[in-house]
Amino acid sequence: MKSPFPGMDPYLERHWRDVHHNLVTYARDQLRPWLPRDLRARVEERVYVETEAAVERSIYPDVRVIERRKQPRRVRTAPGCSTAIAEPLLVTVDDEPVSEGYIQIIDVASGQRVVTVIEFLSPSNKVPGEGQKLYLKKQREIKESATSLVEIDLTREGRRILLLPPERIPPPHRTTYQVCVRRGHRPSPIELYDLPLRERLPVIGIPLREGDPDIPLDLQVLVDQCYENGGYDDVDYRVDPVPALDPHDARWADSLLRAKGLRPRGRRKGAR
Repeated sequence: MKSPFPGMDPYLERHWRDVHHNLVTYARDQLRPWLPRDLRARVEERVYVETEAAVERSIYPDVRVIERRKQPRRVRTAPGCSTAIAEPLLVTVDDEPVSEGYIQIIDVASGQRVVTVIEFLSPSNKVPGEGQKLYLKKQREIKESATSLVEIDLTREGRRILLLPPERIPPPHRTTYQVCVRRGHRPSPIELYDLPLRERLPVIGIPLREGDPDIPLDLQVLVDQCYENGGYDDVDYRVDPVPALDPHDARWADSLLRAKGLRPRGRRKGAR
């Protein structure tokens, strides 16, 4: 089964860890045949730990609370004391390491120089916390270098933190998803790709070295691969996605899903 959505499927955001991992891998594989002989696309990782103090997100938990109680709660008595001590509930709190992959295109003929970095942004980059701090630090470092940066944002949760601030984007181009490209040899202007929810995702150009032609990256093919290979035919489209769509897109999605038989036909909830 293919996704019922023509472009990005907003329901995939509930499974972002799996989707993100596969987006990075499939993008690396798609780019490889287009690269000049002396360039390589490699998957790299950054790992960090978010603590209980981090802002809660709806995608996946950073803190697990596990109840370990096999026997009925009982009352203990301290030795030499008649005062009963209540049996506590044992709770394990783990700070979960978060691993985020990204792609580096390197020039093997020039001592492994990084030519281009390709990032698929995660919700952890877009909400306050260690993930956002690390991402913004890396973004600043790339801005001060001759490395090109491609930021691909296919999630709706959190604050958009692309190189091009949201307020600098004309309102007609503030689409649900976006791609921002900074060329290392020409930092300005920054290139912006519109990615509306209701349209097929585009083929974007990935910059390499100055003088090299851009190579194509078909975002729709990547998302389709993630959906089909991830076995997301079990997604329940009868419920709303998380985060919720804005009212206009929610009405459009409801009509789309009903037309495809993924929601029962009839009066839409809340309709008059």
